[in-house]
Amino acid sequence: MTGFAEFERCVEVQIAVWGYADGDLIPKRVFIVAAAIGGQVLGAFDTSKADAEAIVGFAMALPGYRDGQAYLHSHMLAVLPEYRNHGLGRRLKLAQRDDALARGIARMEWTFDPLEIKNAHLNIARLGAIVRRYKRDFYGPSTSPLQGGLPTDRLVAEWWLGSLRVRRMLGELESDTGGEETADCGDVVEKVLVPAEVYDWKRDAGRRKLAESLQTRNRIALEVAFERGLAVVGFERSAEGDGCYLLGAVTGLE
Repeated sequence: MTGFAEFERCVEVQIAVWGYADGDLIPKRVFIVAAAIGGQVLGAFDTSKADAEAIVGFAMALPGYRDGQAYLHSHMLAVLPEYRNHGLGRRLKLAQRDDALARGIARMEWTFDPLEIKNAHLNIARLGAIVRRYKRDFYGPSTSPLQGGLPTDRLVAEWWLGSLRVRRMLGELESDTGGEETADCGDVVEKVLVPAEVYDWKRDAGRRKLAESLQTRNRIALEVAFERGLAVVGFERSAEGDGCYLLGAVTGLE
């Protein structure tokens, strides 16, 4: 996306998705800059609608530089509530990957909330990202009700776009069909659980302490694992909706 009206629509979508106050919104000018300096602003469109209202989701990335290499930091991905659970988030990520690979970029990164089970499942089990870094209260206090007043702790997803791990996950290798069963989890040596009840705990002021306790417990467990050289290499969901981070040695990044 390149037009001013499209970028203004991205701001509207942010409000609908996160309910941010003005101070937390990514303004139109940042989208303009991202598109102009080698980042990405990609949109998901409902072709039955006209003009800017056709934009029902977007992904925005900024160029970055780490360890002597250029990469893309995917700062924000949003899909309107009524368009969720149709695979649009994954399709936006794959469009980002296609664009990055076409430009010779080998890695994308982004942050996500360790307590968000659906996001973790998409990032790790469906896209093949790994995690080796934990950022405490990365963004500071948030005005989004989705955060439930908790510190904005974030995991850093590393997506090695052309790696064997990712290509297996996406079914790009002839011997594989794609999907969670092809993940390069290796020997899982630790697991960190996220119960599905955490969403109710965050919404209920009377039970928010349960969410805070879980966040603290999982923060320590993941940080200690990362310090020992382990990484999140897989993610499982139970029939009840609970999530579980699988930690082990990283493989398949070549």
